[in-house]
Amino acid sequence: MPLPFTPGGLIFDCDGTLADTMPLHYQAWRATLDRVGHPTLFTEEQFYAWAGAPAYEILERLAIQHGVTLALAELTHEKEMTYQKLIPQLTPIEPVLAELRRFHGTVPMAVVSGGMKVLVDETLDILGIRECFEIVVGSGEVTKGKPDPEGMLLAAKTLGVAPENCIVYEDGPAGIEAARRAGMRAVDITKFIG
Repeated sequence: MPLPFTPGGLIFDCDGTLADTMPLHYQAWRATLDRVGHPTLFTEEQFYAWAGAPAYEILERLAIQHGVTLALAELTHEKEMTYQKLIPQLTPIEPVLAELRRFHGTVPMAVVSGGMKVLVDETLDILGIRECFEIVVGSGEVTKGKPDPEGMLLAAKTLGVAPENCIVYEDGPAGIEAARRAGMRAVDITKFIG
């Protein structure tokens, strides 16, 4: 996975890319949806396929797909607060952190996540890497989540780097598509991390 060149800027997804939080997120989804009587809604396979999308958008998609009514704002909040209680259990994804450390101080870096910024910041603090990033873009900083390129383009603009000179580290199809739409190259970390 080490890049064979020095990019103009680096953009990292957080959950599933910098930190192994995806099982914790799914645990929070299950607790939330099970509580409101939807134990079969949102399979683990679907969860990973939709990785990177904000919780609110996921709930919108699920309501439409299954023809159910969901209290979108309430359930989004509940899911994220349930996840916040699990954050201390996260573990780093070391190969990605090694790349981050290799370029820290020489290449401007950002995080673009479908998660709430406060939760992303907490994750970065636990990992001890918050100071590595010039900007953290969470779901509240954009009007459209991944696969829309808005977050990627905001990060590139803040870093002062042309999109085509940015490399994005991602684990989810939505994030990889957002990078592509932004004119950036993406590293799919799932091809390097077992």
